[in-house]
Amino acid sequence: MNHPADYHYYKNFIRRMMDKGFEVLITATKKDVSLDLLERSGLEFIKLGSYGNTLAQKVLNLPLIDYKMYRAVVKFDPDILLGLGSIRAPHVSFALGKKSINFEDTEIASQQMVLRVPFVNTIWTPYCFKGDMGKKHVRYDGYKELAYLHPKYFTPDKSVLDDIGQKEGDPFIVLRFVSWAATHDIGEYGLKNKLAYVKELEKYGRVLITSETPLDDDLEKYRVNIPPDKLHHLLYYATLYLGEGATMATEAAILGTPSIYLSSIKEKLGYIGELRQKYGLLYSYDDQEAAMKKAIQLLRTPGIKEMWRKKRDRMLAEKIDVTAFMVWFVENYPASINMLKKDPALQYKLKC
Repeated sequence: MNHPADYHYYKNFIRRMMDKGFEVLITATKKDVSLDLLERSGLEFIKLGSYGNTLAQKVLNLPLIDYKMYRAVVKFDPDILLGLGSIRAPHVSFALGKKSINFEDTEIASQQMVLRVPFVNTIWTPYCFKGDMGKKHVRYDGYKELAYLHPKYFTPDKSVLDDIGQKEGDPFIVLRFVSWAATHDIGEYGLKNKLAYVKELEKYGRVLITSETPLDDDLEKYRVNIPPDKLHHLLYYATLYLGEGATMATEAAILGTPSIYLSSIKEKLGYIGELRQKYGLLYSYDDQEAAMKKAIQLLRTPGIKEMWRKKRDRMLAEKIDVTAFMVWFVENYPASINMLKKDPALQYKLKC
């Protein structure tokens, strides 16, 4: 695990595999609140440090993290190594002569793919993933966020509103800023005049900021101060999400909250495009004025949350139980690859 989303993606899978008698060893690097989430979960894990924030730091630390992971897992002697867009898991699996499965959904991470694809056995992506990864490629009809935000696994907790002093039904907007430190973020951009944006949005509801980076004094007072494992509950009750984070934009959409993704990356990501074009759950812009115009339109629309919940219900009815599919796929691996080729509809029948 490296990113906070990695923890969420795997948490239900890990517990179900453990219930089945499998042994699971978790290794984790620090990014944003990734280690905080693991520590609050009660799951045991091994800390490998951090890749760093700059490109130079990442290049220098990559072989060091690989080595630390090798040392951590060699005695464990795993049968399969799993990663979500991971570089070190394929490297270590190759060094150990073991099988590896990498779950991917970020087409623009081309630099990292060059480092991991040659060493991985199976690449698992959503159907909407743009591009073909060849013989190693297996697709599923879902999104990684459904592994933890599907109603089977997620129940909204109203107490988060008490945590922030918010009454249910009163409008509030979650605004997200990212660090732009990932290698696939080089040359990309998001919101530039942050304070002016906040002031405009404030006319329509309370603004709460979640940010990977330090904020200016004028913005710090808007930062939401809740435990990291309550953030999805906040997104569920929000009137609107607007931000630079693609994962959080998808999470909001899947939770039935109107979502605006503001980034030059825009629809280079297949799942962003599908959620907008097929389900109408999300909007994506690289122009902040256009994004603000859409935000105001949505905030002024009566019954907007009910409209989004209906769209969400349609999406949920068409997608698979991602966690159930992960459990089945890994438990039966590698035979599961041929089983799925013979019967692609099998993924829709699996239940945890």
